[in-house]
Amino acid sequence: MTETSSSTYISPGLQRVAKQAKDHPEWRFTTLAHHIDIDLLREAYRRTRKDGAVGVDGVASAAYAEDLESNLRSLLDRAKSGRYRAPAVRRAYIPKGGGRQRPLGIPTFEDKVLQRAVAMVLEALYEQDFLDCSYGFRPGRSAHGALSALREGVMSLGGGYVIEADIRDCFGALPHDQLRAILSQRMRDGVLTRLIGKWLNAGVLESGHITYPEAGTPQGGVISPLLANVFLHTVLDVWFESEVKPRLRGPAFLVRYADDFVLVFACQDDARRVYQVLPQRFAKYGLTLHPEKTKLLDFQRPGATKDPESFDFLGFTHLWARSRRGFWVVKQQTAKSRLRRALGAVTDWCRRHRHLPVRDQCRTLARKLQGHCGYYGITGNSHALGRYRRGLLTIWRKWLMRRSNAARQPWDWWNNLCQRYALPPAIATHSVLRLSR
Repeated sequence: MTETSSSTYISPGLQRVAKQAKDHPEWRFTTLAHHIDIDLLREAYRRTRKDGAVGVDGVASAAYAEDLESNLRSLLDRAKSGRYRAPAVRRAYIPKGGGRQRPLGIPTFEDKVLQRAVAMVLEALYEQDFLDCSYGFRPGRSAHGALSALREGVMSLGGGYVIEADIRDCFGALPHDQLRAILSQRMRDGVLTRLIGKWLNAGVLESGHITYPEAGTPQGGVISPLLANVFLHTVLDVWFESEVKPRLRGPAFLVRYADDFVLVFACQDDARRVYQVLPQRFAKYGLTLHPEKTKLLDFQRPGATKDPESFDFLGFTHLWARSRRGFWVVKQQTAKSRLRRALGAVTDWCRRHRHLPVRDQCRTLARKLQGHCGYYGITGNSHALGRYRRGLLTIWRKWLMRRSNAARQPWDWWNNLCQRYALPPAIATHSVLRLSR
């Protein structure tokens, strides 16, 4: 058990589970539910977001907190006795690239708390099994860690051949029987298995009608990312490390963040062989790779190829470029589609709030700029950050000029406004130089 992961456990009991799981990877744990007690539920409540949308019961976090102890004890009793009924998930939609919409499930607040508690118990067990190539929704790991590992791995190989993969509707297509079988290889606690089964079979409420999906993890549920990680750990991570890599001619590595992953190979023949067998591997477990978005790319260092390709991963475009000293390096820049989406969100906000006081608009836009830099502010991405800031200012001015009498204001008015209500600079928050200082 690493120091990073041990800091997330709140009870000596879960620490013992983690140690036993690490020391005995062959064990199957049959008694885990007793670790869910009132103290764990309190901690689960503390970790659950309080500003989320309400579920089908209409109970907000503030109303649930009015009689918190009584509600948590009732929840604990129903969960342990088997009387807990997983409520239907309310479906909403959020914008996605290309004008599409992504379905999002909104569980009830009480359901979120219980899912968080179960996830904390399972995390103590499965964190000891997960491999270093997995970065998504794990304690002490992040998308920036995955991006850093990918860049360092490609640079150490001097380039190579990249399989850019896309699993079609991964969270909504996980087969329930396959997921239960994978979970049973490590965990056979009756209470937890029953709760997970209830969440898998919970209905989805949309337009007043409830449907019961036959596949997929609980949409929007706290436990959904953990279940997907357990599934893909077996389907992809272990398979690649234990079965694929020993058969390759050259070095290769995998970087996965939830259902997004890339495979990098030093030898072209290795990449082609894995590229051909990869769809069959996922089909065996009921998943499908998107045929148009799954590609094999030549990503060798320029000079070995005439026209090096680029690929997108976690919102960044990865490409070869010259460093300030003239060396070829892998750069990670904000993907054009993500930049357009981010500026589109700014346009929509400014259009709907253009009549707010300028000071209030400035505060909100400053938070949007800082949030954008909080994710995309990495080493070598300063130009894209600057484009976002300039685009934000252009959009802000456009909608301010549409206010009454604003169209007759000279440019000096805009320059004075920018000085009075100055936005923060676009800073690379995760820059190597900045962190070293």
